[in-house]
Amino acid sequence: MVDRRDFLKLAALGATASIATGTQAAPQPDPVETTARIVIIGAGAAGTSLANRLVRRLDGAQITLIDPRRDHLYQPGLSLVATGLKPADYVVSMTTDWLPDGVDLIPDRVAAVDPEAKTVATEGGEVLDYDWLVVAPGLVLDHDAIEGFSLDLVGRDGIGALYAGPDYAAKTWEAAGRFTEEGGVGIFTRPATEMKCAGAPLKHTFLIDDIAKRHGAAREVVYAAPQGSLFGVPIVAEKVRMLFEDRGIDTMMQSTLVAVEPGAKRATFRTETGLEERDYDYLHVIPPQRAPDFVVQSGLAWADRWVDQGWAEVDMHSLRHLRYPSIFALGDVAGVPKGKTAASVKWQVPVVEDHLVAAIEGKEGTGYYDGYTSCPLITRVGRAMLVEFDYHNNLTPSFPGVIAPLEELWISWLMKEVALKATYNAMLRGRA
Repeated sequence: MVDRRDFLKLAALGATASIATGTQAAPQPDPVETTARIVIIGAGAAGTSLANRLVRRLDGAQITLIDPRRDHLYQPGLSLVATGLKPADYVVSMTTDWLPDGVDLIPDRVAAVDPEAKTVATEGGEVLDYDWLVVAPGLVLDHDAIEGFSLDLVGRDGIGALYAGPDYAAKTWEAAGRFTEEGGVGIFTRPATEMKCAGAPLKHTFLIDDIAKRHGAAREVVYAAPQGSLFGVPIVAEKVRMLFEDRGIDTMMQSTLVAVEPGAKRATFRTETGLEERDYDYLHVIPPQRAPDFVVQSGLAWADRWVDQGWAEVDMHSLRHLRYPSIFALGDVAGVPKGKTAASVKWQVPVVEDHLVAAIEGKEGTGYYDGYTSCPLITRVGRAMLVEFDYHNNLTPSFPGVIAPLEELWISWLMKEVALKATYNAMLRGRA
């Protein structure tokens, strides 16, 4: 016998499992025989998922992953760690635990790519030749761009920074937790650059405000963003605006965090009219984000778009490099209008697999990525909106008629808090 809560958990997990396995429902073609040398830069969600899929699709290929990180991070869980809902180790596993047999891992950083000679050089001095290259190193959190800020401040002086990793997310809760009990002024920021999971700043704002309300803490909550809108999809932005208004959350739009004085608990913002200082009791910092240096230095970045950020110049639908057809880019580093979420990776990887395998066979791929992005937007403890959309800002719900994307639902929360990780793990195995 199961109670209602357990039943709904099982139902959500079952629904998620159906999504995770849906892309595997069709019979798989016979493996393609090849001696192609394939180098994948990055063993995060994108690189690991693709490596697992290619091992099954190709027979005889030499597949090499380059990544120095010992730990694999389940990044969608960082927002739960930063609000005390999950422990830090909830998001940590070993990189090698997810890699299939037949893939070589080089634990080093990439120093350079020569797309003309088709080589990748590591910081340790190793040079690898490739026939096909997939660039999926993630992105760089540019904390140094904020004057006065450093990661050793996180957890004290009222400062949080959940993006920096599980330990920092846990320290973020130390600072945020004090704010939820003591109250005061909380300022929640986002950067002017493109960023991974643009819903994360909103989730943190909603959750900390809700937890503080449950503690009865007197508080002023302010969401500060360089943009003029609260979300990139207009209908979602309007819904968030209405929720903020209902909950008394103020906004500072077109305001960019540029400096922090931790001792004085003062933040400086660049606004349309100049610099503005604001005192705070809790400040959540999300820094500007950009591609790793080698992407720009190797000539792989856009020259006329995102020039300050360095995202890889790829076709938005095939994720194939526009100037170097033997190169693809995946995940956060891909220079496409939307798609810096784990859910985006789930849909991007099969597209790159399709085009890469087809190219090895001397054919044209047919895979098409239309910008699918998913954001389980938590709006309070136990409630979330399952927001899914594409390049064109169309809502693309996976459960039409079952889960309304702009309603705060417990089932949407459950999918984020329980079921999403199962889908993510299936994706890493190349099964989603």
